[in-house]
Amino acid sequence: MSLEEIYRRNLEHRTHRAGWLRAAVLGANDGLVSTASLMIGVAAAGKNDFLITAGLAGISAGAMSMAVGEYVSVRSQNDVEESDRLLEIAHLAADPEGELLELQHIYIDRGLSPELALTVATEMHKKDPLAAHLRDELGQHPHTKARPVQAAIASASSFIVGGFVPFLGAFAPTLGAKAWSIVAFTVAGLVITGIVSARTAGSKILVPTVRVILGGCLGMLITAVIGQIANVSGI
Repeated sequence: MSLEEIYRRNLEHRTHRAGWLRAAVLGANDGLVSTASLMIGVAAAGKNDFLITAGLAGISAGAMSMAVGEYVSVRSQNDVEESDRLLEIAHLAADPEGELLELQHIYIDRGLSPELALTVATEMHKKDPLAAHLRDELGQHPHTKARPVQAAIASASSFIVGGFVPFLGAFAPTLGAKAWSIVAFTVAGLVITGIVSARTAGSKILVPTVRVILGGCLGMLITAVIGQIANVSGI
């Protein structure tokens, strides 16, 4: 097998997509569900005049919240990884022989004989001991490294796209039609989100899509009930 073939096969794996894919799927799903739920709640409360305003406000606020939340979360993960990296540098400087034996035992636990494990660990230490420990001891890999800016942009962008799907239902002629249009647009968006995320992740389509649809419908149902209660109570 050529090096080009090996490289091509490595690109078929989805692990390197994990960071931005999780943020994008979460953003799109949250944009659909939160915007639809907000607008359904407003419609159920009989506040027709505020429906479009509520939808736009929900999309804007949600996108900013998703972006900031993703950035802070992923940045915190990077900080933890950097702390582990500095700690590993200190360990290697203070006790290189102990770190070599630690790496040997890691390989033994993975199925190598003690002799072969020591040989592999020694070769790894000769080349780049820090990289070997970050990879095999701590599970840090360059292709799965969290990228906060990328995650924030993916999350906010997908939230806006997802949020405008149910927003289209607000232009129906009557309040009742608006509510059902929002639901219909949202369910269609959830189907597309489920299929796209499943295909991008390389998994089966049916179960993830059904899970996304059920979760979104539950969110709309709960807020519709709350909005109806507010309407009946005159809030």
